[in-house]
Formats: sequence, structure tokens, C-alpha cells
Amino acid sequence: MQLSEVAAQQKLACPACGGEAQWHPTKKALICAYCGTESPYEVKDSGEIVEHDLVSALQAIPQSARGWQDQKRAVKCQHCQAISVFSGAQQAKACDFCGSSALVPFEEMGDIIRPESLLPFSVDAPGAREKVRQWYGSRFWAPNNLNRKALTDTLHGVYLPYWTFDAEVSADYTAEGGERYKNNKGETQIRWFSVSGHVQNFFDDTLVCGSKGVHPHLVQAVEPFPTTSEALKPYDPGYLSGWTVERYQLDLVAAAERGRARMLDAIRQLCARDIRADTHRNLQVDPTFERQTFKHVLLPIWLVGYQYGNKDYQVVVNGATGQVAGEYPKSWVKITLAVIAAVIVLFILMSLEGR
Repeated sequence: MQLSEVAAQQKLACPACGGEAQWHPTKKALICAYCGTESPYEVKDSGEIVEHDLVSALQAIPQSARGWQDQKRAVKCQHCQAISVFSGAQQAKACDFCGSSALVPFEEMGDIIRPESLLPFSVDAPGAREKVRQWYGSRFWAPNNLNRKALTDTLHGVYLPYWTFDAEVSADYTAEGGERYKNNKGETQIRWFSVSGHVQNFFDDTLVCGSKGVHPHLVQAVEPFPTTSEALKPYDPGYLSGWTVERYQLDLVAAAERGRARMLDAIRQLCARDIRADTHRNLQVDPTFERQTFKHVLLPIWLVGYQYGNKDYQVVVNGATGQVAGEYPKSWVKITLAVIAAVIVLFILMSLEGR
């Protein structure tokens, strides 16, 4: 049974002061951000995580899968183009992804596919801040004043939109295998011969991120997320209460193409490993995709977005595993001193060799 918009808003409000309750990763409960009272609202903790047939979904997305299930507002950042979704009680003063205040209302067109499952935060804000501080402290080439800036004050918890794809992929392949040998002159040459074979693999939860707000290489660096049916929770507004949710900007069609390309790359690697030869060339792969399914899920990250000079930087913490990846400015002073030191050492070594 789906909650109505009114019922959802009433149950997620603090019973003591009427403020908005927020999901607390450590206490596993909804806690009021203003007075600290625990909400009696019980989030859905168990249930079936459904895998949807991809081919059928691409042909006709069901109307029941559209919408957010409770009242939401969306804004679009004119700087980084991220679309953030908030509950009615939240106010967006700056973009969580880049810090820009250039936010404009974004009107949903009705084609949003509601996520049916999510991975709740298990790393809390203090834990994420400590991980970011440790990460900053280990960046040798960063400017010294970077650590003195209160960058972790911009830490935000965000649910990113993800698509997961499953498929049974089998492939016949042909190629030319090569064996190296020495000719009469002792030169290495290659003897080529025809090869063929068959490989197959089941891909489970190939991840494709639908975010535009987080830099793609950072998202990939903190993957994977635990997306098993045991780790994921059925979609419930309670988990999102008080948090920012990014609306996907990579739709199902584009995401399916990207997921298929990743599977194809992996299949080609399997075919290459299957060739029993020193080397190979002209690999041709003929894949067949079966049992294709997908899910739309929300996955948690902690995000620090800041500007240094005229450039934007981000640091990302996986909200489930604590894995950290980030960007940072390089100190030209440190780099210059390192180059001078290297030149001096090289000069000394050359002088010693010349004696």
C-alpha cells in the first residue's frame, strides 16, 4: 500500500515540535533535527526487492512506477546542472554538489521513475568528516592552508540515482592467436593461427550512475556499493526525510546502453583471456543477451564541494562503506621546490660520477 502525500508528511513530522525528522544512520531511526525527539514512524525495513524485465520496461514504463510517493520539490543548479529533490520542509540555499546559489525551480514532467529500493546511510556525519579530514591530511601536494579551511562544514549527505542491470551474456568469438618464436637469426617473430571459442557470464548488478552533480570519476572511485537484496531496503519516504535526493538525468534508455557497453567490455576481456596463445589480434565477438533485468535504486554518499581559486573541487565518501575519493588543488610552491631539489640531487650525482 502506498502512503498518500498527506499521511506521509504527518508521519515524518516530529511529534514534539512539528519539525522534520531525519533518518539517523547510527540510531537507525527518524530523529528530529531541531529537538532530537525520535519519531514513532517506522520505516519499511524488509520486503521483496524486485528485478524488472528490461525489454518490457523499455517498451512501456508502467504509470505506477512514476512519481515520488510523497510531496517533493525539485531545483536545478544553473552552474553544475544537478537536479536536487527535497521534501516540502527543506530549503535549498546553495547547491549541495558545487556550492552555487544559482538555483531555479525545476518542474517535473511526470516521467520520473520512482526508485523502488535504496541503501540507507550507515556512515554518519561525524564519521564522514573524520574520513575527509584524514584524506586531506594525506595529500602531500595540497596547499598547506587547505587543511586550515573548514571544508568539512560543506559536508552534505546525498542519495544518488543509480540503475543496476543484470544479464546472462554468452558469446562466440573468433580471432587470430599468435605464438612467439626465434628464427635462425635469433629474432623474435610471431606465428599466427585461427582460433575460436565460446564464453558466458552472468552479470549481477552492473552499476550505472544517473548523476550529473558528482564528477563521474569520483563516483566510480568509491564504488562498489552493497546492492544485494539483503543490503537494499524497499523504498520508504522515511529514509529520505531530511536528505537531498538527486533526480536522475541519465534515463533508462541511456543507462541501459551504458550498462550493455560495460558488459560487452567485460565479455571481450573474457574472450581475450580464453585464447590460449602468447598474443592475439582481430578479435570478433558475437554476444547474446538474455534474462535482462534492472532496478532503479538510491545509493548514499557524503559530498564536500568547494572552490579553491577559480576551480571547483569535490570529495566523495561512500555512505555505506566509507571509501573516499576526491580532488584537490596542487601547491605550485611545493612542486617548484621538489623540482629544484631533484635538480640539485641530479647535479650532485653527476658531479660525483665525474670525479
